[in-house]
Amino acid sequence: MRPALSVVSECVPLIKTGGLADVAGALPGAMAGEGWALRTLIPFYPALEDKAPRGDTVWRADDLFGGPAEVFESQVGALDLLCLDAPHLYTRAGNIYLAPDGRDWPDYAERFAALAWVGAEIALGAVPKWRPDLVHMHDWQAALLPAYLAQAGIEVPTLLTIHNIAFQGLAGPEKLGALRLAPEGFNPDGFEFYGRINMLKAGIVNASAISTVSPTYAEELLSPAYGMGLEGILQARSGDLHGILNGIDTDVWTPDADPDVATFKTPAERGPNRAALIKAFELDPEAKGPIAVVVSRLTEQKGLDLLLGALPVLLERGGQLALLGSGAAALEDGFRRIASHPRVGVRIGYDEALSHLMFAGGDAVLVPSRFEPCGLTQLYGLRYGAVPVVARTGGLADTVIHANALALRAGVATGLHVAPVTTEALARALSRLCDLYADRATWRQLQTNAMAQPVGWDASAAQYARLYTDLAG
Repeated sequence: MRPALSVVSECVPLIKTGGLADVAGALPGAMAGEGWALRTLIPFYPALEDKAPRGDTVWRADDLFGGPAEVFESQVGALDLLCLDAPHLYTRAGNIYLAPDGRDWPDYAERFAALAWVGAEIALGAVPKWRPDLVHMHDWQAALLPAYLAQAGIEVPTLLTIHNIAFQGLAGPEKLGALRLAPEGFNPDGFEFYGRINMLKAGIVNASAISTVSPTYAEELLSPAYGMGLEGILQARSGDLHGILNGIDTDVWTPDADPDVATFKTPAERGPNRAALIKAFELDPEAKGPIAVVVSRLTEQKGLDLLLGALPVLLERGGQLALLGSGAAALEDGFRRIASHPRVGVRIGYDEALSHLMFAGGDAVLVPSRFEPCGLTQLYGLRYGAVPVVARTGGLADTVIHANALALRAGVATGLHVAPVTTEALARALSRLCDLYADRATWRQLQTNAMAQPVGWDASAAQYARLYTDLAG
């Protein structure tokens, strides 16, 4: 087994705000099957206190961006962890990124520059008797790592995965010293971005290779519509840019052994979960249309403002909606208001067990995102037979086969695409969903196709392994 270091800000089952954590938690197990032993470096947040037992301390510093810190080893299930314990940076209220008032902490850049700095130290051999052959960084929170290696003048193979380019880690130039960045790197060919430090750009410029989480998103990032201002530097590095689909942990997401649902192996056996979902959300058991589920952050990126406008079409056709999520106050309020309808159920917040029931009991899962690097929600839907209705973008387009006439005749369709991503197009897709649901033979074939789709990590892990080997030699 070859050693590698994964550097990430969140990881299932320790701490999660989104799909990044799911990927970080599943990747080590997937890569073990390909001959790579990953250790995961993660900040030691308060939420980890009862989950990650303390092992040996392997690194210490008196001053890590403003205070003392140490790294200790831990083991959580199959995860081999290196926990960065820096109370002055990570022992805080609020979620792991934002203060309790929902705003960025004033030192948010330092908090994650510290993670990258320690990752670089480990890459250079700071952990006794262990040194990685490659470092895999995830998103802007770890993206300064290859810049620190470049400043040290030492080459270590590095791979930066962009999970969502909308988040880039920006800071003013007055923080160059605080972030331990060499001033000569602050230029348009380095990490400068319209007069500010861009932590993600630093990774794009300096990493040995860049990957993102679907082939279509890799192509989209080269365009101004999706590149978020970084399309130029990505075009310059397009030969080093790789699109590799995410997978899901099929040991956790497995309908025939899921402790949170009435287990099943075929679409015909989903009935008890549908009944439980109706009860949980107080829906109408006599309604004739499909139950659409949404499990999502409530943001405009996810297209959920469009759903508010398109939902009457689903309800007029006898359909129902069960929604679980939280986010923008205006969207939370909008869905609370529409929950007065007898065929709409809304839960503001997040409940992991309930989400499993929603995929197991819902007829369709809605993912109308304006952009979606990969998306995991539609993969959970496929796995559990909840037919995905997705925007034709990023990984959604790569993982769902649109039920057009040809795909239906060929017997390969697994869901519906929405294009363009507008209220009107989503309304048409919801109407089409109701048509398909009413044709019971076609609908059962769609569900059967969905459940047969490969959504695990096998193919993607093999691609990552080839890339790791190409980089590390």
